[in-house]
Amino acid sequence: MVAARCAFLALLAFYSLRILSHSIASNYVGETFLHLVNLPFHEAGHVLFSPLGRFLQVAGGTIMQLLVPVVVAISFYMRRDFYAAAVGIWWLGESMADVAPYADDARAGQLPLLGGVTGSEVEDYHDWEVMLGKLGLLTWDHGIGTFFFAAGGVVMAAAIIWGTMVSLRQHSAERG
Repeated sequence: MVAARCAFLALLAFYSLRILSHSIASNYVGETFLHLVNLPFHEAGHVLFSPLGRFLQVAGGTIMQLLVPVVVAISFYMRRDFYAAAVGIWWLGESMADVAPYADDARAGQLPLLGGVTGSEVEDYHDWEVMLGKLGLLTWDHGIGTFFFAAGGVVMAAAIIWGTMVSLRQHSAERG
């Protein structure tokens, strides 16, 4: 059991390094399997937050994309399954890295979006252009994207370390 857990953490570490070894602008993370896992939560956030006004409807995508892994991690933590909580935290970090190219693209509007268009092709369609524009922070798009990418990397690394420590403690307890 401990070997399987450590092997899975090694896989997450490899996946993390693959994500972090590419530039934000390459949108490598947006072409990975987990992007397809994050996307339904992102889109559901737009629907769930729509009664709260246009700004929160737009922000709701990113909010839900980040909130779901947090809820998963807290749920496992409350059940004292710290290994699973660490994997949930890793997912949060991966999801933060997944947000980075979208935020970084706010001014350029070059990323292909759901619907097959880019933000520069359709007005008021790119979440981060809308949010940062309304906040007067559009020129901060690269900095915000970099923050999400770097913070995601730190969160993924911390989660892997925590998961490894939990696994090793469990192994030690089982042996002695």
